[in-house]
Amino acid sequence: MTEQRDPADEFTTHRALLFSIAYEITGSVADAEDVLQDSYLRWQSANHTSVENARAYLAQIVTRQALGVLRSAVRRREQYVGPWLPEPLVTDAAGDAPDGIDHVLTGDAVTTAMLLVLEALTPTQRAVFVLREVFGFDYAEIAAAVGKSEAAVRQLNQRARNSVRARRHTAVATPAEARPVAERFMAAAATGDVQGLMDLLAPDVVFLADSGGVVNAARRPVVGPDKVARLLLGLLAKGARMGELDVRIDTYNGMHSLVVLLDGELDQVTSVEIRGGVVTAVYCVRNPEKLTAVKV
Repeated sequence: MTEQRDPADEFTTHRALLFSIAYEITGSVADAEDVLQDSYLRWQSANHTSVENARAYLAQIVTRQALGVLRSAVRRREQYVGPWLPEPLVTDAAGDAPDGIDHVLTGDAVTTAMLLVLEALTPTQRAVFVLREVFGFDYAEIAAAVGKSEAAVRQLNQRARNSVRARRHTAVATPAEARPVAERFMAAAATGDVQGLMDLLAPDVVFLADSGGVVNAARRPVVGPDKVARLLLGLLAKGARMGELDVRIDTYNGMHSLVVLLDGELDQVTSVEIRGGVVTAVYCVRNPEKLTAVKV
């Protein structure tokens, strides 16, 4: 007879995976943490003697909780002021969490670009795609998690894959691949070199700023090398005039990022998306509610 593990230990063993599932489904660090708290309580009250596969069972609990959160969030995002971006998730150069939040997300799956692509899916499609394509759960496990038949889950996943493929033309460069371009980008930004920045920007580069209407930021996408370069330098110059500016470099969502502090307070996390040796997007998160998990 197999010895029954302590439920708390079982949950801890799978916590990084469970957080990752919740974050991929919701796009929010805060929501993912809330999902884990609720899921832990549900796990504690479960009949553990009837659970044959704790990993699959816990993933099922987390998926259902995350889907509930996402469905509510979808309605809220319809009234969101300006562009919506996922909360920054810290990763090191290899894509792992160096400290603080523990997760298992690596590669293209954790990038802001991919998370924005997932926003185009229905909540159930997103959950199915995440469980299958990112974490490799089998169709029977996914069917139990989302309350659908295996046949329906296979169909949902195929539709989700087609949608993702249509919107994601090339993968975002890994931090190692992106480093030379990112370093030149950071140097040009730090020295106010407009032409140097423009030389690194793709012709259709886009700048997206998420303020949630709480702080000042561009409320529409800014497109084109000249406009994006001048906007970036203008924002840094404005910050310097407002107080003591401290700019640090870190890796968030698998991308090189500027962590900007103004008078010691976190002002923004701006991540640079690089594909094919050029910067294709700049993601600026300034909404204070989305920066609470960022440690400085």
